[in-house]
Amino acid sequence: MDAANLFDSKTTYRLIRLEYLVALGLSMYLFVEHIGAINWFVFAGLFLYIDLIGYIPGAIAFHRSKTKQISKVYYVLYNIMHSLVTQAAVALVWSLVFGPEWALLALPIHLCGDRALFGNFLKPFSVTFEPVVHPAFAQLQGKVESPASPSAPAPSAVAEQVLAG
Repeated sequence: MDAANLFDSKTTYRLIRLEYLVALGLSMYLFVEHIGAINWFVFAGLFLYIDLIGYIPGAIAFHRSKTKQISKVYYVLYNIMHSLVTQAAVALVWSLVFGPEWALLALPIHLCGDRALFGNFLKPFSVTFEPVVHPAFAQLQGKVESPASPSAPAPSAVAEQVLAG
């Protein structure tokens, strides 16, 4: 993926997930090292609230929908709640109000776990709420991942054709 091609190959997708797995590993290491200092009520609440607000309502709406088309509100809720920026702000506000505590590790453990273990990233409006391969993406992926034939133009030639109009 790059700024002009907003899709990942299977390899780059796996590498991105690997990066989150490393962050999950670091978070889990800190969790284990400080397990005796964790307020379990706070940890459980912080871990669960992300999905209680950001995933479960959309999943219920999706599974109840006959057309599998649901309100974009569910996507926005999911993306806000599963954003590293949002959860960093939650951790900052929590630390300022209540003081820093090891239970806040619930936030990166949840988000990094979702991304590393389940492959769940932020949800674009153009796909279904629950993962289903989009036919256009499957076709594009097949073309991008297939070995280039001798008659296929180089990517630079394709770009020149596109720019020329």
